[in-house]
Amino acid sequence: MTLAALTTEHFLANADHTLLAPPTTAAELDAFLTDAAALGVKRVCVSPSLLPVDKRGLGIVTVVGFPSGVHKAEVKAFEAAQAVADGADEVDMVVNPALVHAGEWEALAAEIRTVRAACPDSVLKVIIESASLTDEQIVGCCKASEAAGADFVKTSTGFNAAGGASVHAVRIMAETVGDRLGVKASGGIRDAETARELWAAGATRFGVSATGAIVAGWDSAAAAEGSGY
Repeated sequence: MTLAALTTEHFLANADHTLLAPPTTAAELDAFLTDAAALGVKRVCVSPSLLPVDKRGLGIVTVVGFPSGVHKAEVKAFEAAQAVADGADEVDMVVNPALVHAGEWEALAAEIRTVRAACPDSVLKVIIESASLTDEQIVGCCKASEAAGADFVKTSTGFNAAGGASVHAVRIMAETVGDRLGVKASGGIRDAETARELWAAGATRFGVSATGAIVAGWDSAAAAEGSGY
């Protein structure tokens, strides 16, 4: 559980500023990277087909098995290895939802382990689509991720109809992994109040595309809350 209050500095340091729209052009990517540098974020998350990029001092996060997760483990592993070769520093993989809904935790851990082996020196985050899962399934995903050597568990792709991050899911994830893994809240985070609530629930990283708007509304949100943040 995160105890320190979330400040704008903490938020920017722990935000993966995200651009995953499929039609993204080279010009749009360049503008996005310029914006990211101006915002002061540490990392950006972009589609693997856009790599390699001019890093501009930023950490590069990408996604594999995205967004459905139904790709074979070996395909996800190939994607991860190629992404790292193209300059990615962190890999966010989507798990196979069929394994999760069937409760096949050993098979799920094996899938994650396959991707882990393909990017052994990179940060690996496991996307579980928590909004579509029961509490027990969230716990099972977290345990499988930890057993397979992942660094983070992540709530959502942001593309699932069931929804994105919730305080309830983040709290369960944080309680399950403790301080052994990070928890990335992603999907539907559009204001400072939501970011603060997720941070208080145990999120240690954010996947956000509305980063600029969140930062711009930070002080007014804190004043409105009157919460001492």
